[in-house]
Amino acid sequence: MKKEWFSTMELAGVGGLPSTIQGINQKAKREDWKSRKRLGVQGKALEYHIDSLPNDARHLLFLKDNGGIYSPSAQEPLAVWIATYHQLTLSEREQVIGLIMRKGISGLMEQLCIHREDKYPLSDEQKE
Repeated sequence: MKKEWFSTMELAGVGGLPSTIQGINQKAKREDWKSRKRLGVQGKALEYHIDSLPNDARHLLFLKDNGGIYSPSAQEPLAVWIATYHQLTLSEREQVIGLIMRKGISGLMEQLCIHREDKYPLSDEQKE
């Protein structure tokens, strides 16, 4: 990984980390993460070293940094979905879950402009 230090804004919501700057700083303090004052920024802005972060966050940051070499296996889509879900804000999570509860997966796919019929035709039962 090329980058070793990450700001709280870069870490917010990544891999199950808190979604707020305050939450990141509190977790970092509780878990004694290696930190340094952020260069070129006034105030108490900190950035945290990659080695101090939880494994899930470290893994996702690595994938983001090395996106061109990432090739998911058949078992990883659930992990990708979970990681994506954890990057959503609480409000966004509620909206996605609400949409799925109201309109089902087909409604979510439609909202994302993904047309299942193109590749996977629905049976008559699924259309209802």
